[in-house]
Amino acid sequence: MAKEKTSALHENKGVSQPKDTNTRAIKNIRTKRNTKLNTKALVASILKSDTVALSRAITLIESNHPSHIKQANAIIKACLPYANQSIRIGVTGVPGVGKSTFIEAFGKYLTSKGKRVAVLAIDPSSSLSKGSILGDKTRMEALVKDEHAFIRPSSSGDSLGGVARKTRESIILCEAAGFDVIIIETVGVGQSETTVHSMVDFFLLLKLAGAGDELQGIKRGIMEMADAVVINKADGDTLKHAQLAKVEFNKALQLYPIKASRWKPKVMLCSALQNEGIDSVWKLISDYIAITSKNHYFEKKRQEQNKFWLIQTIETQLKSHFFNRPDIKKELEQQLELIKANETTPFAAADYLLNL
Repeated sequence: MAKEKTSALHENKGVSQPKDTNTRAIKNIRTKRNTKLNTKALVASILKSDTVALSRAITLIESNHPSHIKQANAIIKACLPYANQSIRIGVTGVPGVGKSTFIEAFGKYLTSKGKRVAVLAIDPSSSLSKGSILGDKTRMEALVKDEHAFIRPSSSGDSLGGVARKTRESIILCEAAGFDVIIIETVGVGQSETTVHSMVDFFLLLKLAGAGDELQGIKRGIMEMADAVVINKADGDTLKHAQLAKVEFNKALQLYPIKASRWKPKVMLCSALQNEGIDSVWKLISDYIAITSKNHYFEKKRQEQNKFWLIQTIETQLKSHFFNRPDIKKELEQQLELIKANETTPFAAADYLLNL
């Protein structure tokens, strides 16, 4: 019996060894992930098109930790000379219009033509739990496996219109990593379109036929920003509706004044699911880039965008510095209590705090 127990113990030890090996392997992986790379190493890897380093750098950009912010700024500065060599495309449309399906089909078409494509997808986050699904990699299953593509889903957080706060800096890093085309997918709600419009070269609006979208054609705002309107899901039974919608949108575009770019927005049909019309969309974008580069609008727009980013960054940092001041934190609580007791107004309290 004693011999059998001893044998059993040896057998158990033999079984536990692989588990211990797996544990050590997992620990090594975690240690490797947690190892902080220095700025020079990260930049060097990004310039070699290392997507792991690119992801780590974007994570630093999205962090609010002081040490991360400092390192992120250093990385951006080092990558800046290698940026501005891509075509930036904004893709927007209401939920359900097929943005992810379109971007995947479009991205796969571009990589088949030798382009390197980065997709910065902004996911809406909950205003209550602050959580976000970040499901773009799941929805773009084929594109995520493409070695010439990079997909980075980011939570919108509490930034205006659901646009991730650091998307602009992420564009610079993607360009430094050698991506030819940067696609920015908006949430499709609120004013996110306005913010994305301020950071792209070409703004593409996806529409649906037979969903009441035709009425939006006579409204200003999003239609005025669009450089092209693409009616998606133009296949099967909806093809006829899509063709009618194309006529209506074309009529609506005739009402708008000529753009400063001298470009006349076009309306196109496509079926991302059937992979139809995708090549025509790229040809249209290429035509736009050629025309605006020739008349120097492309460069002028980039300069105007840089000016906008500067002002917005100053406003963001001023707001952050103000609310992080210890005296403001203390006085803010007191002013909130006074407002609650009806002893002051929000306007008077704001004036008091701003003059501290």
